[in-house]
Amino acid sequence: MGEPSDEPQTVSAAEFRRSPGAEHWRVTGSGGPQAVFTASSLAEAVRLVEPVVAAAERHGIQPDIDVRPEGVVVSIPDRDFAGIPASAASFAAEVSRAAAELGLTADPSLVQSVGIYVAQHSEADARPFFLAALGYEPLGDTDAVDPLRRGPQLAFNPITGDAASRGRTHFDVYVPGDQAQARVDAALAAGGRLADGSNPPFWWSLASPDNHGVDIAPWADATD
Repeated sequence: MGEPSDEPQTVSAAEFRRSPGAEHWRVTGSGGPQAVFTASSLAEAVRLVEPVVAAAERHGIQPDIDVRPEGVVVSIPDRDFAGIPASAASFAAEVSRAAAELGLTADPSLVQSVGIYVAQHSEADARPFFLAALGYEPLGDTDAVDPLRRGPQLAFNPITGDAASRGRTHFDVYVPGDQAQARVDAALAAGGRLADGSNPPFWWSLASPDNHGVDIAPWADATD
């Protein structure tokens, strides 16, 4: 039997971002490390799939690959809140090299993931309803997830003030730390307002003109 390894099994978002070759990647909440490589056609984009699969097998990573005519999104989702695998950085560097060799351009400004925060009374449990209605699966004690991670992840938590029979839902939009202020400014310029300014730079709580909530949350991109 081999000796136990002293190598870390996971790394923080900040450690991942500091790794050589990870400059095109960002970490976005439940989406985990993610990179977007733009393309001019589906045929051009799909050429990256084989190198990604090969790199995944070498580094023991289970990535999601979203191929569109406009480009390829490669992400390393956190399927069970286990964190970012230590081998994710070397996988990311290899994928970035392969994309560059194929002439695909990395665009970190396109990286994001979206979650839905369902606020509920502390004595209510809305998760079974949403699991059934959306065909989702439980994730941990408080979340729900699309089995194939196509739709947004849901989080269920008590509402502020704990008002009975008053559910409230808002969107969590996870963006790279270097894109957050621009996204906030754009939303404010489009008629939104700052509903709670006490949490930046971790997140900004915004409201639409008719009071729908959106949190712009870059915190995951720099967590140490």
